[in-house]
Amino acid sequence: MALNILFSASESDWRHYQPHLQSALAEHFIDAKISTLPNDPGAFDFVIWSPASPLQDFAPFTNLKAIFSLWAGVEKVVRNSSIKVPLCRMVDPGLTQGMVEWVCGQVLRHHLGLDRHILQQDGIWRHDNIPPLAKDRKIGILGLGELGGACAQALARLGFQVAGWSNSPKNVPLASSLTGPDGLETILAQSEILVLLLPLTPGTENIINKDSIAKMRRGAFLINAGRGALIDDNVLLKALESGQIAHATLDVFRQEPLPSNHPFWANAKITVTPHMAAETRPESSSHTIAGQIRRWLDGKPLQHTVNWSVGY
Repeated sequence: MALNILFSASESDWRHYQPHLQSALAEHFIDAKISTLPNDPGAFDFVIWSPASPLQDFAPFTNLKAIFSLWAGVEKVVRNSSIKVPLCRMVDPGLTQGMVEWVCGQVLRHHLGLDRHILQQDGIWRHDNIPPLAKDRKIGILGLGELGGACAQALARLGFQVAGWSNSPKNVPLASSLTGPDGLETILAQSEILVLLLPLTPGTENIINKDSIAKMRRGAFLINAGRGALIDDNVLLKALESGQIAHATLDVFRQEPLPSNHPFWANAKITVTPHMAAETRPESSSHTIAGQIRRWLDGKPLQHTVNWSVGY
């Protein structure tokens, strides 16, 4: 008997996912019918969901086994009280590798001072500011989950001094792991480049605020690939103006797409990228979803299920 799967996302998502998802299901020997309209909610076994979906009420899905998010972050659905089944975050090799590449690229850009040369092609030979080696540069990462841990290891392998902070202690090879208020204060004070990769929860919203920025090393670089609401925007603008923060590279924002009149666009000390750091790639993530369904069929526990008590 074929499984019934609802793909509930944008039309664009479906166009990109359709061939890859059907192929991945076949490769995992899964007999399934995929629909894009919830015409008979009680008939569906699984829902593949993204925040672009209008679906918010899961109560009619009485036969549901699990929901698979197309995003790594689940803050837009985690407080939905109509969900009574496991909700699985997207943890996918393609997504992780994309984040590692973006974070390492941005860290190296600031570490090497590349902007000074890329943006000043004016005939002046500037040989007066040679960067230190990676072993002499301290990098801090807030968030040591799947993405943060992978980025920490990659940066450490490049030779950087890497320290991470998270809600609970983590064992990340080549990097030190800190936790708690004292650990956060240590990371803020010592990091020359600070990378944000935390999930958005009530405890992490505005974690970069007036008090935390004041504790940061003056002239530090800030990179945010976690969630836009981790930063108090107005406080950040003031910190950039004062020089407390040298530059902010931001890939995520409170409102996306970032409005064309937002002050971030016009600020020379801010780099805006269009939420591209950890794009979910249909080919690899389709195999991740198919692998999850295969696990369920084989009686194995689903992976990367949301812990409702912590919100991720």
